[in-house]
This record gives sequence, C-alpha cells and structure tokens, in this order.
Amino acid sequence: MDKGIIKVLTGQRRVGKSYILMQLIKDIKQANPEANTIYINKELEEFRSIHDDADLFSYANERILPGVKNYLFIDEIQDIKGFEHVLRSYQAEMKCEIICTGSNAKMLSSELSTYLSGRYIEFRIHSLNYSEFLEFHQLSDDDKALRQFLTYGGLPYLSRLGLEDELAIEYLKNVYSTILLKDVISRENIRNVDFLETLVEYIADNVGSLFSASNIHKYLKSQKVDISVNLIINYLRALSNAFIIHKVRRIDIKGLKKFEIGDKFFFEDLGLRNCLQNIDFSRDIHKLMENCIYQHLQILGYEVYVGQLDNLEIDFVGIKKGRKVYIQSTYLIPDEKTHEREFGNLLKIADSYPKYVVSMDAFNAGGNYQGIHHVYLRDFLKMSEL
Repeated sequence: MDKGIIKVLTGQRRVGKSYILMQLIKDIKQANPEANTIYINKELEEFRSIHDDADLFSYANERILPGVKNYLFIDEIQDIKGFEHVLRSYQAEMKCEIICTGSNAKMLSSELSTYLSGRYIEFRIHSLNYSEFLEFHQLSDDDKALRQFLTYGGLPYLSRLGLEDELAIEYLKNVYSTILLKDVISRENIRNVDFLETLVEYIADNVGSLFSASNIHKYLKSQKVDISVNLIINYLRALSNAFIIHKVRRIDIKGLKKFEIGDKFFFEDLGLRNCLQNIDFSRDIHKLMENCIYQHLQILGYEVYVGQLDNLEIDFVGIKKGRKVYIQSTYLIPDEKTHEREFGNLLKIADSYPKYVVSMDAFNAGGNYQGIHHVYLRDFLKMSEL
C-alpha cells in the first residue's frame, strides 16, 4: 500500500476478493481516519450506470477530495469498458491509490499489460485451502472433514450455508452458472452454449487426464458432434480466462522443455467440478486427489507442470524461485508393484530436490523411502512449505 502502484486482485468469482477489499478499507480507516475511500462494485445495482471510462472518470472525480489521501477501490473492473485509461491517468497523476479486482485473466494479458505495463502488481486470490476450510466451517481435522473438502470445495460463502447436500450443491450450481454467463459467454461472445457446457462436463470427467484439443475433437466426432479444433481451443482458453479451469502443461524433467501437445486441466474449486455430476468417490477419488494437490501447490505459489522423464510421468513438478519439488499422487499403495511405480519414478530423477508420494494410505504414510517422503493427503494439504 501507498507505493503508487496499482494493486489488482484476480481470481474466480466468489473466492472472496470483494471481502478482502472490505478488509483493506477497514484497515485504511483504522490507520488513517481522515483517508477518503471510494468504492465501486459492478455487481451492485447502484453502480450499474458506470459503463465505460467516461462514466468512471465522472463518478471518481466527483468524489476525490483535495488535501487528503484518496483510495479508489473498484470491484470486478473488467465490467467497465476502457477502465485502463482511467487507471493509467490516475496512476500517472498520483491522484489516488488504486486497488481493484478482476475475474478474467484476459484483462491482465491484454488491457492491463498493454496500458499499464510495469505499473501494477497482481495478487491471485484462490478458494480456501484445507486448513482455512476447517477454520471457516469450525471442523475438526479428521477424515470426515477431508471428504467434505473434497466434495464441496473451498468457496468461503458455504460456511454460512452449511455443508448439507441440497443447499450447498444448489449454491455451487448457481455460482457456476453465474461465472459461465458473465465471465465466459458474455465476455467472450460465446455462441455455442450447449457445446461449451458439454466441454466443461467433459473436462470435469477427465480431470488429471492428458489430452489435447485434437483428442477432444476426435472424441466428439465419435459422438456425432462435429466441432472444429480451433473452436475447442478458443473455448478452453475462455474457461481458463474465467479461472474456472487451469491448463497444466507438460515439461521434460531433464531439460525443462515444454511439450506442445498433451496438457492436463484442473478446476479452481472442486465444489464447482462436483456440482456438474453426481460424485462417486470410488470412481473419482484419484481425480479429486490430483485436483486438490494441484490447488495446494498453486496456493503455495508454485508454477505447476506435469513432468515427463523419458517414458515415465511425474504427476506434478512445482517450481518456485528456481527451486523444484516433485509429487506423485496415488490413492493407496496396496502392493509392491504400486510401490515400485510411485516411488520408482521419483527415484529415477537425478537431483536432490524434495520428492513426495501423497496418498490416502494413512497407515503407511509418514515414512521415508530412500529420501522420498510418503505423506497422507490430509497432512500434505496442511503443509505451508514443501
């Protein structure tokens, strides 16, 4: 704060960005009661008349006060056409401190990076991690709570509704529909809505699987649905821009070269994934585990990739500040063959960075095999450092 640089909070809708703005306003008022805070929330009816940069200039200029510290908070700024012109002008004139939120990654890659390069800093806001989930819902750290986390995900507002199937799932479905309508269909001018919904359901059913737009195209063709590869790529990009899903690319562990084809997709929030279909733990547990491990690595600040070592796959390679971590995810390790596959792949990596096998095998977890940590999923999700 107070460094003259624009702060942008990004992330999927309903992860808590607006609430963080409210907390910042409260902190500012406590530190400086004379400060003037201007708040605009494009999701509220009273701000519906602010359509573009001219409206934003008019509204903010009337409320900026001389002789005091001014703070401009704008929630869901991507809904104001040409907002970047206002931000650039105010930042150049040092008229006010600017803090805003956005629910579309395209805003950063186009509008902000084009007009405000080097003048803003991004803070990614994620849904609750497992420890925060326990705190919000006042739950004990046990296997029942872990199952609830894997089922309902980490959207903060669920703590007001309770973790009852009917109400929670209905809320999650409504959030999903809102994101799809506002941040994908409307913003990206999507025309084939039926196909978009089918594509999300396909990704939900194939979480953690390697596939490409071409593979999806072939699958759809087998189902008598003829959609071009380019359209599939555009729709995947639109879903990623709205933070509903995240694309995870493959890299060659030996040279960290990125492969051009064969990606995995994971959901920002497991609750939104699970509200699209009836969850079956016996069938889906591997997908849920991989998705929440990916989420946790992201929250810890890692760039996340799928690792390729010759013909072997490493589920996750996390890179942060030049340091790496390798992770294999497996449900149980019932026999020597599974043990050899999960630990053996990691043993073939010729460096000394941390390596983990994460499983639901609570009885055998907690040990160390030739330098590789075997961690129970519940314990892994509480780790703040790897």
